Amino acid sequence: MGLFSNKISREDVRPGDHVYSWRTAYSYAHHGIYIGDDKVIHFTRGRGEETGTGTVLDILLLSSGPARRTDACEKCNNQQDTSGVSCCCLNCFLSGGSLYRFEYSVSPTLFLAKARGGTCTLAESDPPETVVHRATYLHENGFGCYNIFKNNCEDFAIYCKTGLLVIDRTPIGRSGQAASVLGAPFAAVFSSPLRFLTTNITGMTVVAVGMYCLSRYAADIGVRRDASKVSVEDLTVKLGVHNLQVIPSTGVVIQE
Repeated sequence: MGLFSNKISREDVRPGDHVYSWRTAYSYAHHGIYIGDDKVIHFTRGRGEETGTGTVLDILLLSSGPARRTDACEKCNNQQDTSGVSCCCLNCFLSGGSLYRFEYSVSPTLFLAKARGGTCTLAESDPPETVVHRATYLHENGFGCYNIFKNNCEDFAIYCKTGLLVIDRTPIGRSGQAASVLGAPFAAVFSSPLRFLTTNITGMTVVAVGMYCLSRYAADIGVRRDASKVSVEDLTVKLGVHNLQVIPSTGVVIQE
């Protein structure tokens, strides 16, 4: 674990760990919570949810869960077609990939030094037993509709680890990799007025990279002011009585 890689061995993983594995040539990572006994609870886009974006992001949507296996898994009964929150063995979760552990309570320096979003956060993690409780509770009660920007697998894992939810209608949820996807065009747009302060490509690149890093920092759940602690029991009750709206292609929105 460190600046360049969060890769760990299977012997190092512990119950309550937020784990992930890269998909589609390292373009996107799938996240989950390791609960022990070689099992991972994770949030997937179900194969019945076929609402696409009509863009290249559909490739990322399809890679949000483990790849379909042709052979049955004896440990988890190959529950890869289950939509929403599901539980599978570590092998099925990794789907042939390597195992990584998401880092919490990192310093601002380390956070900004990470070139890729979706690998660490400034937020503090709750105790492992609390994390496992949230994950198992949501496995039984659900986490709403999958949305790549506001309610994806990383959002699920971060909520299980921190209990934090974003309570406004901005287009970015808790996911660091979603913030990275949106941060690149953000940097390009908002750095353009600053092009007059530079006279060469190098200067413009530095400005764009700086804006990209700032956009990632501002979107991190550890510093956002629109994030609120919500107990998992309250979350599912609000989902049940519609105080919390779950709208396809919109994600989780807490009504104010």
